[in-house]
Amino acid sequence: MEEKKDTYRYWFKVGNLKITCGITQNLVKREYELKKSGKYTVHNGTRYYWANGRILQQGHITTQTEALNWQKENNCLVEQE
Repeated sequence: MEEKKDTYRYWFKVGNLKITCGITQNLVKREYELKKSGKYTVHNGTRYYWANGRILQQGHITTQTEALNWQKENNCLVEQE
């Protein structure tokens, strides 16, 4: 039986800075969660607030297995949705 394609791969960016990547089944919900997290990232002495970020989908919708492999290859931080 073929595995269901129901998983998106994404990069979360603030401006042009890639903050984190991951996988999800709902890009809109995940973007909302990341923006509301209250986090920020310091890069070259500047604070990049996640509230100003956006999700960029990477590739097409895929299977959970393929998405997990992509996540591992890109050293994405694993967070629970």
